Amino acid sequence: MARKKRRFEQLEAAASTPKEKLIYVNPVQQKVNERLEDVGKQFEGRGRTLLYGVGALLVLAILVLIFMNWSKRADAEAQTALGKAIEITNATISETGPLAGSTLKSYKTEKERAEAAIAEFQAVADKFGGAVAEKAKYFIAVSRLDVDRAAGIQELEALATSSSDSGKLAKFALAQTRLADNRLDEAVALFLELLAMDDPIVAKDTINFELADIYVKQDKKKEAADLYYSIAKAASEAKDAEGNPVSWTETATEAKKKLKDIDPGRALEIPDPKGPGDVDESGVRTIQM
Repeated sequence: MARKKRRFEQLEAAASTPKEKLIYVNPVQQKVNERLEDVGKQFEGRGRTLLYGVGALLVLAILVLIFMNWSKRADAEAQTALGKAIEITNATISETGPLAGSTLKSYKTEKERAEAAIAEFQAVADKFGGAVAEKAKYFIAVSRLDVDRAAGIQELEALATSSSDSGKLAKFALAQTRLADNRLDEAVALFLELLAMDDPIVAKDTINFELADIYVKQDKKKEAADLYYSIAKAASEAKDAEGNPVSWTETATEAKKKLKDIDPGRALEIPDPKGPGDVDESGVRTIQM
């Protein structure tokens, strides 16, 4: 259950974390600006009457700028609303409620928390469109698994047909439900679809790890060992920009341990993680003083 929770937390992080910011140049605004410059050069010294045309273009430019500013404000408002809804999914579960004076939300059961999250995400989806609404629908489907699992799976199935980021996350979540229901071949098919994508949103090491676990269940130990080996080997060879070893991820560390269980010989080919913040074989995290 702990590992399942961790995987869904990774999905939440992937869904809620914005991609690297890019400097956006509105093509309409750019064309308007270029057109204004051209008109100004052509009409220099030709008389006041020609300024009416320039005035119309200036009005158009102002309208474009107003629209752009409104879009930015609307996007910020949507992201804020989505963030508040996501906070509910991380609220604590406690029968006694929050401590006196605490402003943190608390729910008595996971079902109660899920119902509250669904209502909040639905409000976001109803108010905003585009990618934010689609993210909200993804979170609704995942939350509904704790309320009406069959309905939540149906919603994930519908979302997973999309090639958007939310659709990819839904496909991963759907694969996990197939795994939980012991529909292993279907889970494998979904994970392989994600691996075939250039950018499946979820880290490919995470997908390969889930796939390897299924192969173990199917008694395909060689296939599982190959995947565990590739994950751990890549982690052992990873370097940062200055050529220093990169700390192993939790997924890579677990892959090395599982490889040792099913193929001890191959596990010996990969050195154990020793860097600061890494986890040794005893499970103790090392700290560099």
